[in-house]
Amino acid sequence: MSEQPSIANSLSAIPANGISGQHDFDFIAGVWNVHNRRLLQRGVGSDEWEEFPGINRGQLHLGSVVNTDEIEFPGKGWSGMTVRCFDLETQCWAIYWINSRSGRLCSPVHGRFDGNRGEFSGIDDDAGRPVQVRFVWTRIDATHARWEQAFSYDQGANWETNWIMEFSRDL
Repeated sequence: MSEQPSIANSLSAIPANGISGQHDFDFIAGVWNVHNRRLLQRGVGSDEWEEFPGINRGQLHLGSVVNTDEIEFPGKGWSGMTVRCFDLETQCWAIYWINSRSGRLCSPVHGRFDGNRGEFSGIDDDAGRPVQVRFVWTRIDATHARWEQAFSYDQGANWETNWIMEFSRDL
């Protein structure tokens, strides 16, 4: 197993000119505490949220061209895993999600970072209903990050944020 870079080294690896690259997700390496807020019902105008903890463990692979993380949700009875691949030619990330409830690899979202904000989008389905998906990652500092997921059921005219993860850790 390769040695993981420290978060300080990961943040310094981000190009000063803001151009994203294969080290965009180096910050994910290591263990994070995650505060989750998830909309109880999506696509119906609900404003009821559930909150629950998570523990995320991230790893870098292949010189940061690939990274993975596994998140456990104590008390939920399921977990999830993300696989991210950086295409060196297009300078774009593909992000795939798998959860232990289905074991299926979900359709990817694609995108890149601009500075400390990354936006990724794709097409999927939500319980059989076609949906556009948007992930927004924000690198806040060495001990904080944020991920948001939003769905659009009307080809991007309106977006509903349905899951927010606040990442924190002690160095």
